Amino acid sequence: MPERTPAGDRRAYVGGLYDAHGATLYRYAVMLLADAIAAEDVIQQVFAALLRHDVHLEQEAHYLRRAVRNECYSWLRTRQAAASVSAEILEVIPGRASDPDQRIALDRAIRTLPAEQREVVHLHSFEGWTFQQIADASDTSINTVAARYRYALARLRQQLST
Repeated sequence: MPERTPAGDRRAYVGGLYDAHGATLYRYAVMLLADAIAAEDVIQQVFAALLRHDVHLEQEAHYLRRAVRNECYSWLRTRQAAASVSAEILEVIPGRASDPDQRIALDRAIRTLPAEQREVVHLHSFEGWTFQQIADASDTSINTVAARYRYALARLRQQLST
């Protein structure tokens, strides 16, 4: 039977993972769920599960993104709740001028997208992933990913032009 890692070492390891990946995973969860509070809960659940289990990950970023994605889609399936409109999906980037009205309009338009389309828009537009990387990470065909992106852009254009 393998030896267990001391609890302090496990907390330090998981804390390091959170420091390295927490902010990116949180933004990803907010985009998928369109709900900042639910995203916080998802991130907490994923990292709490890591604390409960004595694991050391080889592909940390891949594992964590997959765990967050799975938890988000579980939340969407079980809660079937409307997104909270109190917290914005899009963050204000310090030092960059932006029109608050445009950001709010884009935020509202993104909320109308299905979660799968929000995911593709986020990973491609905000994280810089290629369609192939998104397809690989989500076990979806590249054609499906490209179609989701195309449909999302069409819907955003329609929402923003009215």
